[in-house]
Amino acid sequence: MKQTSIFLTGATGSVGSQLVQKLTSLNIPFKALVRTASQAEHLGKIPHAEMVVGDLANPESFEHALQGIEKTFLLTNSSEQAESLQTGFVEAAHRAGVGHIVKLSQFAANESSPVRFLRYHAKVENRIRELGFRYTFLRPNLYMQGLLAFKEQIRDNAHFFAAIGNARVSAVDVRDIAAMAAVALTEAGHENKTYDITGPEPLTHYQMAETLSKTLGKPVNFISVSPSEMEEALRAAGFPEWQVGGLIEDYAHYARGEAATVSDAIARTTHQSAITFEQFVQDHKFLFQPRP
Repeated sequence: MKQTSIFLTGATGSVGSQLVQKLTSLNIPFKALVRTASQAEHLGKIPHAEMVVGDLANPESFEHALQGIEKTFLLTNSSEQAESLQTGFVEAAHRAGVGHIVKLSQFAANESSPVRFLRYHAKVENRIRELGFRYTFLRPNLYMQGLLAFKEQIRDNAHFFAAIGNARVSAVDVRDIAAMAAVALTEAGHENKTYDITGPEPLTHYQMAETLSKTLGKPVNFISVSPSEMEEALRAAGFPEWQVGGLIEDYAHYARGEAATVSDAIARTTHQSAITFEQFVQDHKFLFQPRP
């Protein structure tokens, strides 16, 4: 068995679980940080995978497992503490002598951005640079899988909504993000690179609704709402205040047309065409269909 030189965080999320599948298909051994023993038991059945039970808020719980690691994949779930958790992990990786961090960031990350999520990603990126790591920053645009949050609305009421108007966004499939991460973790030539990761075309949400209608065989409507209406709906759905504010800022960023750029990074790096929105809907069609 090859020596384990890769350490993953976020292995149970939408991108991380796809990355685990990619590395497993390549027979690449890795360690993965998980929060619970039950997660460790489940993921521990994967060939060449070693689970480390720990908490990002407590570096002492996982820092020992970073010894001898060459590359780490840094991803945390969206939370109010994401910046401090990621920075704490970066500091622990530095103490352990890790050489290269592949960080999942966000499209247009910038410390001076009006969007809090883009500011925090940029701050973590800059700390990684300051500490002298080799790095690969993956900056994906809006996830196509984000639409799955509306699957019940689309299934039962045939509509979805957002405060975005007619702006175009080059949304990307998480499977392509994971493929980019797998390449950065297993191949040379991606040191000190930043990749914007987008889908193959910029689409309005109205165009997304048209694709849903065509693929599902029923009319699906997109409803453009005001930021205040979206804010009210998010609160009613139980989102915490920090996330409500962050999502409103995100969608203001999209509505200004700042996320319409198309990058060819997926094709250049993975040598595969980026997944189209139509393919995404086709692959997830069953989730939008009425329950039997």
